[in-house]
Amino acid sequence: MPLSMLSEGEQGKIVSIMGGRGLTRRLAELGFNPGTIVKVLRATSGPMVVLLRESRIAIGKGVAMKIFVEVEE
Repeated sequence: MPLSMLSEGEQGKIVSIMGGRGLTRRLAELGFNPGTIVKVLRATSGPMVVLLRESRIAIGKGVAMKIFVEVEE
C-alpha cells in the first residue's frame, strides 16, 4: 500500500519506490530504502511528516503515493 494511506501513528516497512530515476535517487539519499521502517507522525491536508530512523522528514502526498510499504503492527 502507498505510504500516503497510513494514518498518524502507523508504521510500515518500505517495500519499493515507483518513480523515475531522479526521484528514486533523491529518496534513497534521504534514507528511503527498501527494508527501512518509516512511521507517520502527521498526515494532514498538507505534506506528511514521517520519522525515518532518527530524522523527521516532510514529503508531499504525491511523493508518498510512490513509496509502497508493508504495514507493521
